[in-house]
Amino acid sequence: MQKIVVEGGHKLNGTVRINGAKNSAVALLPAAILADSPVTIEGLPDISDVDTLASILEEIGAEVSLKDGDSITIDPKNMESIPLPNGKVKELRASYYFMGAMLGKFKQAVIGLPGGCFLGPRPIDQHIKGFEALGVEVTNEHGAMYLRAKELIGARIYLDVVSVGATINIMLVAVKAKGQTIIENAAKEPEIIDVATLLTNMGAKIHGVGTDVIRIEGVEELSGCMHTIIPDRIEAGTYAIAAAAMGEEVLIDNVIPEHLESLLAKLREMGITIEQKNDQLLIKPQKKLTSVDIKTLVYPGFPTDLQQPMTTLLTKAEGTGVISDTIYSARLKHIDELRRMNAKIKVEGGSAIINGPVQLEGAKVKASDLRAGAALVIAGLIADGQTEIFGIEHIERGYENITEKLIDLGAKIWREDMTEKEITQLQNK
Repeated sequence: MQKIVVEGGHKLNGTVRINGAKNSAVALLPAAILADSPVTIEGLPDISDVDTLASILEEIGAEVSLKDGDSITIDPKNMESIPLPNGKVKELRASYYFMGAMLGKFKQAVIGLPGGCFLGPRPIDQHIKGFEALGVEVTNEHGAMYLRAKELIGARIYLDVVSVGATINIMLVAVKAKGQTIIENAAKEPEIIDVATLLTNMGAKIHGVGTDVIRIEGVEELSGCMHTIIPDRIEAGTYAIAAAAMGEEVLIDNVIPEHLESLLAKLREMGITIEQKNDQLLIKPQKKLTSVDIKTLVYPGFPTDLQQPMTTLLTKAEGTGVISDTIYSARLKHIDELRRMNAKIKVEGGSAIINGPVQLEGAKVKASDLRAGAALVIAGLIADGQTEIFGIEHIERGYENITEKLIDLGAKIWREDMTEKEITQLQNK
């Protein structure tokens, strides 16, 4: 087991290239099994979530071959409809996309309740509502979801809550259902468009993606294709925030600026200078930052995945800033760790109130989830002295080579093996 150590106070300069979107990858890989011939996905991030999904694909009989670290070919022709009750399914929440993919392919699925970062209650009732509308019988037996359909029939489905996961999962079933499916109050995230692009290239008939009404005409067969994943807007946003915190001039390459408009607006409001150049962002921070208020919302609103890194940045800003997370109200576990580093933050309900500016101080802290880990890395870059970050397996779920990328920008950051005492303390925490 390892920890990340950061020596704070070093300015960031240079260029960082953004990888393919993690939140697309975790849906694209399950979606690929709907084809009857090989599917190649290029531009994948080299992260542990992708490795876990590739292992699950192999367990259910798909032939998986990785090339050059960022390209994967999935051949589903020898796949079987076998149960996925536990094991790797427990490692990440996005394994629930195998529900929709297996239903679309075999009209049945058995899958354990998914795991991943604990961010408070994240029910899958909207997924189940959609499945049942399409003719699926859903039961919970011995801690696993059993999904069975004699026939998949298109339907009109209204989502009570805007849900990325439910929108994608229903799409995965509907593309193979008979007749038309209409998803109302659908999520609009770029990752949904990415999945729909893959399915369309496979032969699916999908219209209205990116709006709140998606129409799908079911087809009998889907074929293999090649697909290039979109850049990761959350990784890009994380490095933009790091550049705002400690950068002199940082160029972020391979981004779609339109996917980051809500973040860029808030950074400019704080006093950050940002230049957009096609698929690049040049971040030129100012010495004095002004606090802002932020409320996370479904896309195109401010993303919940950038709430935690922004909390860290606000410790450098003058005045009082309030961050309210309307998506995951329990996504505030990083606050106690930032307080260890001298942050002046209090929590009221689902909001964090940040008073600044303060000088963060190095400390031993623990990442409770993926984006909390990113927030603590940025805190380590700002802090006076050394910061030791434990629980880095969370960070590795969503950021490829984060230490190497930051080193290239001038950060003093490295990995160290944990001592036996540290491992024991971490396991007992």
